[in-house]
Amino acid sequence: MLPAAGVHRFLWEISCRLIQEEESVRTFGRLSHYDVSRSEAVLTAPQGSAQHQICISTKFVEPFQAQVGSMYMALGEIEHAEGAIPMLQARILTCVDGINLSLLEFAVQEQRKHFQGRELQAESSSSKT
Repeated sequence: MLPAAGVHRFLWEISCRLIQEEESVRTFGRLSHYDVSRSEAVLTAPQGSAQHQICISTKFVEPFQAQVGSMYMALGEIEHAEGAIPMLQARILTCVDGINLSLLEFAVQEQRKHFQGRELQAESSSSKT
């Protein structure tokens, strides 16, 4: 069976552990560190005055040409470890330099509103029958 497509999640939602373990997610952030010997990278993203980060396991996407400081979009599954920052087992890790972050965040919010509206509409139509 194929893994789920992944829901867009903001980095701060993942780093604050608002996401269930093994949930498929899509996220984005700036590559701040890459350790080739451990096959791990760190993505960071600001939200307000806080800087959030998650660890990315790159063992399934190597060889990986890391560009520290560049924007990346990742798709994979979440793993939580005691006391550590959440780990994303990346299936896809793509450089997206030049992306308009505010527009991407707006698009994710609008997509969420659309899906919530569809769910509410489906619930109201099923309760009428």
